[in-house]
Amino acid sequence: MNRKYEHPWDITPHEAIKLQKKLSSHIIISGRPSKIEMIAGIDIAFDKNSNIGFCGILIFTFPELKIIEERFCWGHISFPYIPGLLSFREAPLILELFKSLHHIPDCIILDGQGIAHPRRFGVASHVGLLLGLPSIGCAKSRLFGSFDEPALEEGSRTYIVDKDNFPIGIVLRARKNTRPVFVSPGHLVGIDDAADIVYSCADGYRIPAPTRFAHIRVGEYKRNRLKEWKR
Repeated sequence: MNRKYEHPWDITPHEAIKLQKKLSSHIIISGRPSKIEMIAGIDIAFDKNSNIGFCGILIFTFPELKIIEERFCWGHISFPYIPGLLSFREAPLILELFKSLHHIPDCIILDGQGIAHPRRFGVASHVGLLLGLPSIGCAKSRLFGSFDEPALEEGSRTYIVDKDNFPIGIVLRARKNTRPVFVSPGHLVGIDDAADIVYSCADGYRIPAPTRFAHIRVGEYKRNRLKEWKR
């Protein structure tokens, strides 16, 4: 953890917005990890009938994409669901689970936004800054910005831009004739480099392997925990 940027989590949505604006000035959007040997996929699942969240972190070798570690946890979520403030629901579980890892990844990919966010501070930026690690957001839909649809060919991409036409992410079609994903750097990664890393993890699928498997495995973990609690 980068203690320089630690902050309370028990805050109001108004306070959360102010904090995002403050912390976003510390985000670095350039370069890429000098060497990636391990990459992490992170995903969160929620129980629609309670305030419980489930977190999964999977560590993969890179570029082989072999799973070498899986960690899961659950916890009570107190922050409300508000688009643009999802990191205040998800990040506490992610950061707590990260402490249990035996392997520290060289880069992390999260199912969510990086700087393609109204305040340039989505969950990938928030988590990346607090961990001090290169991070990338790979979302299934757009939250902020405008874009032209990329060509239907695999690997096609276009930029997501803000109202000033400044690039804040990339729309990437990782598989031919499928819907694209929305990639934006979180921290310590450039825009084009973030898309290159995500595409190198796609292995023929729309969603990159790290977050695709994290989504599958945390869903299994959630279902198993809920079954146990009902016994």
